Amino acid sequence: MPGEPSNTGQRGMHGVIKRALRAGRRRAHLLGARRSPADRHALVGPPQLWEMKRRFQFEFLIANGLQPESRLLDIGCGTLRGGIPLIDYLHDGHYTGVEARAEVLEEGRKELADAGLEHKHPHLIHADDPAQVQLQDHVDFAWAFSVLFHMRDEIVDACMGLVARQLSDSGIFYANVSLGEHHEQQGQWQGFPVISRPRHFYEDLATQHALSVSDVGRLDTLGHGTGLGDRSMMLRFARLPGAPA
Repeated sequence: MPGEPSNTGQRGMHGVIKRALRAGRRRAHLLGARRSPADRHALVGPPQLWEMKRRFQFEFLIANGLQPESRLLDIGCGTLRGGIPLIDYLHDGHYTGVEARAEVLEEGRKELADAGLEHKHPHLIHADDPAQVQLQDHVDFAWAFSVLFHMRDEIVDACMGLVARQLSDSGIFYANVSLGEHHEQQGQWQGFPVISRPRHFYEDLATQHALSVSDVGRLDTLGHGTGLGDRSMMLRFARLPGAPA
C-alpha cells in the first residue's frame, strides 16, 4: 500500500544502517589509534605553546623575505607545527621538511591530512643523518627552529653541510642556538641533548662550509613570547661571495 515500505525497501534500509554502523566502528577504531592533538603537540614542545610557536615561525620567515615562490628547507620539521602554514603559503612542492624521528614525521603526515593540504605535495624526508639528504633543487631559505642545540656536534656539522649544498647563491639559513661561554650539555629533552656552545663554534663551522654568520637577535626580542626568557640567539647564515653552489 502507498506509504508502507516494501520488504525490499526495508532490507535496503537495514543494509544502509549496517554499513553506517560498520563505518562508524572503523572510524572509532582509527580515532582510538590516533594521538590526541595535545599528545601530538607534546612531541615537539609544550602543547600550550603550540599556537604561539607556529605563529612565530611563519611570521618570522615572512618578515624576513619568504615569498610564495620561495623554496624552503625545514630542518627538524617535527609534526609540522610550523610547517602547516608554510606549506599552505608556498607554491606546490616548494616545502621540504627533514625529520630524524620516523614516528614524529608520521604524526606530521597526519597533521598534513587533517589540514587538507596533501595536494600541496610537500617533500617530507625521514633522515637520521643530514649528510645523506640530497635535494633535487636548491632552496632560497633553510630553517632550523630550536633544533641545533639538540644535535651532537657531528650532526650540526652535517646539517651545515646540507645547508651549504642546497642553499642558492642568495639563499639564507636561519637557526636559533643556545650560546654560552663553554661547550656543555645542560640536560636532555625526549632523548636529545640540550647543548650550549660558544659562538665561535658556529663561526668556525660556517667558515668550513663557506658560509658567513651574523646575529639576528634573541628570541625574546623577536616576538617569541613564552615568558620563560627565550634567550636563545637567532643566527643568520649566508653563502660567502664566490662560494660554489
